[in-house]
Amino acid sequence: MSRTFPLSAEQLSDLIKTYPTPFYIYDEKAIRDNMRYFKTAFSIFPEFREYFAVKALPNPYILKVLKSEGCGADCSSLPELILSEKSGISGKRVMFTSNDTPAEEFVYAAEHGHIINLDDFSHIDFLQNTLGGRLPETLCFRYNPGPLKEGGNAIIGKPEEAKYGLTREQILEAYMVCKKNGVKHFGLHTMVASNELNPDFFVDTAKIVFELVLDVQKHCGVNIEFVDLGGGVGIPYRPEQKKVDLEYVAKKIRALYDSLIVPAGLDPLAIYFECGRPITGPYGWLVTTAIHHKHIYRDYIGCDASMADLMRPGMYGAYHEITVSGKEHEPCTRVYDITGSLCENCDKFAVQRSLPEIADGDVLIVHDAGAHGRAMGFNYNGKLRCGELLLRPSGDVVQIRRKETIDDYFATLDFAGLDTFET
Repeated sequence: MSRTFPLSAEQLSDLIKTYPTPFYIYDEKAIRDNMRYFKTAFSIFPEFREYFAVKALPNPYILKVLKSEGCGADCSSLPELILSEKSGISGKRVMFTSNDTPAEEFVYAAEHGHIINLDDFSHIDFLQNTLGGRLPETLCFRYNPGPLKEGGNAIIGKPEEAKYGLTREQILEAYMVCKKNGVKHFGLHTMVASNELNPDFFVDTAKIVFELVLDVQKHCGVNIEFVDLGGGVGIPYRPEQKKVDLEYVAKKIRALYDSLIVPAGLDPLAIYFECGRPITGPYGWLVTTAIHHKHIYRDYIGCDASMADLMRPGMYGAYHEITVSGKEHEPCTRVYDITGSLCENCDKFAVQRSLPEIADGDVLIVHDAGAHGRAMGFNYNGKLRCGELLLRPSGDVVQIRRKETIDDYFATLDFAGLDTFET
């Protein structure tokens, strides 16, 4: 598939005069349209909700946009819970899916009426003790199907090797224990892959979850009220890949729902997802400027962005399409490694990539960076993380996160105490 960018070379050049590179920019209209496609595909269920994975793009402006499209928020930490609240997403519109969770984070989630999704059997006692001997009226548990679910990938690993979730036997015991301790409403969650492009993978996952719902009903006398089928829906980072057909996925899962859930008297069963990548991923771009070229055993183009701004290629060997602004239709006559300035050889956005000839000052656009991009940034080598911009449907561009400054980097250090520090 061909890669598009919502601004012309001239528009981008003008924008850079106000907001120098590097920066992320997101397309609000495209994100809205994409979320509406997601909701429409799953509107064939009695109740459906997407709990946007905040970790993918933790910006309150984006969360507010998604809230207006009916999204909830899936959170993994106290700051993400607070960010969701500040964005107007509250109560049971927030799913707290965490692991190895500190007590104060459970307290905050319980006090704010969020759905707590427990990751281990031992967390029942931990949560109960944390909350003064009680449990919330609503609880969810994360299921790890182990070898029952084939697949996995480098991002999340094979289910039986992943640190997440409860076994089937633990799940059944967990529901019985919680029922005896006053829990009234139950959910079931699983998440067994990341960036998966095979639509049948999600149908197979739904079948495993639905069958466990029936087992819980049979062995525990508990009726599951909602299932969270996780996220993991991939996007076509590579040109030859295809987008997941969500309408196909929804229809296939609906057929399973009608054959398994309805006869068991569990209709209506709410269907939730916690996707991040397929919602915003294709509609965010990292924009960077070529500032150096180097010719040794390979040809290198050095950028003013680095792995500190986008770590996926260096961490996972992930592929991101790159285009050169204004040279989109020029022939790809050169082969480059596109690099940043970290003291790490894995600091590369592309390796041996065929591109048009690049001159210092050319603007490079790294595509499909709208999820797990700026969010995974870091400060190694004292790098300052870049800012974020939002292209509004009106065509206006607003800054939704400024660039970090040196003062930000030094904010947690006590330089005043250094003067009296003895060595």
